Amino acid sequence: MGQSVSRSARFEKGPEMRTVHDTTRRRDSEKRKRHVVEPKTAALVSTARTSRLRRIAPRAPRLATLQHSASRPDLDALLAAGKHRAMSAANVAVIGAGISGAVCASLLAARGVAVTVFDSGRGAGGRMAQRRETMEDGTELRFDHGAPYFTVSNDEVARVLSGWEARGIVAEWKAMFACFDRATGKFTDFEKVGDTKKYVGVPGMNAICKSLCLDDGLVAKFGVTVGKMDWLHDRSSWSLASLDGKDLGYFDYVVATDKIIASPSFSGLTGRPPPLDLSSFPQLSAMVPEIPVRPCFALMVAFSEPLASVPVHGFSFNNSDFLSRAFCDSSKPGRACVPPNRQSWVLHSTTEYASKVIHEIGPRKPSADALSKVAEELFKEFQSTGLNIPRPVFMKAHRWGGAFPAISIGGDDKCVWDKSTKLAICGDFCASPSVEGAILSAMSGASKILGCLNCPSGL
Repeated sequence: MGQSVSRSARFEKGPEMRTVHDTTRRRDSEKRKRHVVEPKTAALVSTARTSRLRRIAPRAPRLATLQHSASRPDLDALLAAGKHRAMSAANVAVIGAGISGAVCASLLAARGVAVTVFDSGRGAGGRMAQRRETMEDGTELRFDHGAPYFTVSNDEVARVLSGWEARGIVAEWKAMFACFDRATGKFTDFEKVGDTKKYVGVPGMNAICKSLCLDDGLVAKFGVTVGKMDWLHDRSSWSLASLDGKDLGYFDYVVATDKIIASPSFSGLTGRPPPLDLSSFPQLSAMVPEIPVRPCFALMVAFSEPLASVPVHGFSFNNSDFLSRAFCDSSKPGRACVPPNRQSWVLHSTTEYASKVIHEIGPRKPSADALSKVAEELFKEFQSTGLNIPRPVFMKAHRWGGAFPAISIGGDDKCVWDKSTKLAICGDFCASPSVEGAILSAMSGASKILGCLNCPSGL
């Protein structure tokens, strides 16, 4: 497990603040610096809140002095900003820096809430991760070995997507897709470019999560696995500790985006009890059942030249016991790091194949030998398609033990929300097994917390 990395905490100005006088901006900037704090003991948090309220309250009358130098919208913005700054006394922990965690954290931080994100990985992304590999000749390869792309049909998510496009972290992947019938050896059901818009992160799928985790007012800590969550009734807050027993602080709200946060599966992976003990929360037990998952292996391959016999940049397999999908990773926008004379692909196994392998080798992290065997088996299937697939210059397999949730537990809310303990559980397993489902769940979780803070979410 890597070392914990802490980004500098910054505060993001909401849209309404951008029209305020420059002098007001500088004064408010100084106030913001005092509001983003690292989690400390409950006593210090209480003292900090009292101190904030004392500083904020006397300043309200001073708004009247700006009436002759600021327009009415500016005054409204200042009043709203004062409300947002008072809200920053709320301290939220987000567990997981995948798309659900990153989106939820970003939405909360944008409205003045102090947010700390914890993730056990080396960086943000989750199943929207990008893998870096270096060949023997020093060439660096990158693979979107998780979610290859995403589509959007919901209007609210479309508005969020527009903002990401404006930030330059998302672009449309204008590629042709089809199906490949393993039995006949032919491509069928060609899909015209643009029929269903496909979006990717730029320069990698993890770019979205990475960018959101750098938003002002948000602290992201990687290489930190939350190993224990204790609800303190007398303080009405959560105490978190890492898997190695390190105190992570006290938080008013917690957003959990890991589907095994209360599952025995956590024990299978770590040898420790799950962080959230549902026996202490009978009201949650019924809302958070064991979530069955569909595992998957990803095969990352690079070729010295393009696959001339493959007429599309993405396709699904019919009648294959080993492979389900294949994507030309190097054809995505912004992948300039790939040499022009090489081509990289990511292939996904079938759920049945992955389940069989995991049953044989167990739930723990696979050994290098086990992954090498998987890579050879999947590539052999790719070669046997009759598509004249040459031997790759690079090949490696990765296991996604819980790639796709088999059920949705969020209902109409698209998240699990327990107001009594101020706990939100979000993820694609709460809405639908897709990137869009994960985003919708994150938006719902953020809305629940903002509602408790009497702040319109505006999502």
